[in-house]
Amino acid sequence: MSAGLGWGGIVRLGLVQTALGAIVVLTTSVMNRVMVVEYALPAMLPGILVALKDVLQLSRPRVGYGSDVGGRRTPWIVGGMAVLALGGVVAAVGTAMMEGARAAGIAVAVLGFLLIGLGVGAAGTTLLVLLARLVDEARRPAAASIVWMMMIAGFAITAGVAGHFLDPYSPQRLVLVSATVSVLAMAVTLLAVRGVEPAGGAALARSAGRAVAPRFSEALAEVWQEPHARRFTVFVLVSMLAYSAQDLILEPFAGRVFGMTPGQSTQLSGAQHGGVLLGMLLVALSGSLLKGSRGPQLRSWTVGGCLGSAAALLCIAFGASLAPAWPLRLNVFLLGFANGVFAVSAIASMMALAGEGKAGRDGLRMGLWGAAQAIAMGLGVFLGTVAVDVAAHVLARPEAAYAAVFALEGLMFLVAAALGFAATAGDGARAMPRFGKVAMVDVFEGS
Repeated sequence: MSAGLGWGGIVRLGLVQTALGAIVVLTTSVMNRVMVVEYALPAMLPGILVALKDVLQLSRPRVGYGSDVGGRRTPWIVGGMAVLALGGVVAAVGTAMMEGARAAGIAVAVLGFLLIGLGVGAAGTTLLVLLARLVDEARRPAAASIVWMMMIAGFAITAGVAGHFLDPYSPQRLVLVSATVSVLAMAVTLLAVRGVEPAGGAALARSAGRAVAPRFSEALAEVWQEPHARRFTVFVLVSMLAYSAQDLILEPFAGRVFGMTPGQSTQLSGAQHGGVLLGMLLVALSGSLLKGSRGPQLRSWTVGGCLGSAAALLCIAFGASLAPAWPLRLNVFLLGFANGVFAVSAIASMMALAGEGKAGRDGLRMGLWGAAQAIAMGLGVFLGTVAVDVAAHVLARPEAAYAAVFALEGLMFLVAAALGFAATAGDGARAMPRFGKVAMVDVFEGS
């Protein structure tokens, strides 16, 4: 039941996503770069660590279901952010320790990334559920885009500012910067959620949940039988696999092939996230999100974002052979722009689809798609780093190895474009050309 949360309240909740993004970006940009370049560790090490973080987010469906059947969401958000903030500090300490005590540092980093995964899953899922409960249906797509753009703003601002304070690099600087970001993120979260959730709504939700709620496994099976939920899950898996595979290899690529310093490559990440933010803003201003529908315009943005991402990745692959003359910063900005168009369009479709099907399962569907995203993110970052290591061994030249992997990611986005057309069409696969349906929907659904 919607309580008609206004735009001010939506922006306040968006600050939670900003805080969340501020902590997470340090793990995928700074710590990843330090492990691979400064400490000369295999690229698959940060890949494994990030994969561990994402595996723990498989708890999202259960968390979302719990939010459906009762209880306050605010404690989940605050508790999740506290775990996330602690994990960010522990991960930074572990990364710093790798300089002199490699095995102990890796062990501490594992603990930190596990805490990050638990915190992101708890805070992120319940935040979306709270938005779904408090925001009027007509405003939900726009609310989702605002919240997501604020998370990307957290990425961009933190990457840029952290990059400035990290040069010249030292382990002590890394820990200090990470601890400062975590403390600020926790403070912002506490201020943002204070008084937003109505006190009486939780009791009503718990009462209704006890009256009608089946077991979690039964509810999950019911949702999975819904064609739109299953089809969108497949799209999320493939598109986010393509989206995430470049996360942990872009900054090491900038360092190894283009000779950038840790601060410069971190600022490159800031440029990418700035492009993401601009892409999201463009889609939001187009008006398609404000309509709250899955119409042709929104579908065009989703598919176009996938195609643009493919083109940008293929250009990076081509530019590797021209380093350092290739305009990498511009290319990465354009990649971020296309990623932003794709991401916010997909989120708008997610908000529109979450309420379809059996009532009272919005949180479970969100959790299911969040878990699909987590699987794809974990698998993508791991496979991306493994692919670079394998390609480097086979091709013996770093620029050729990275080019091969970026080209493969571009091809994956082409597949995602076809799946996105089917997943966001009015009648799903029936709106897709027959050859596309057979190749991209029947195969993945096993029907």
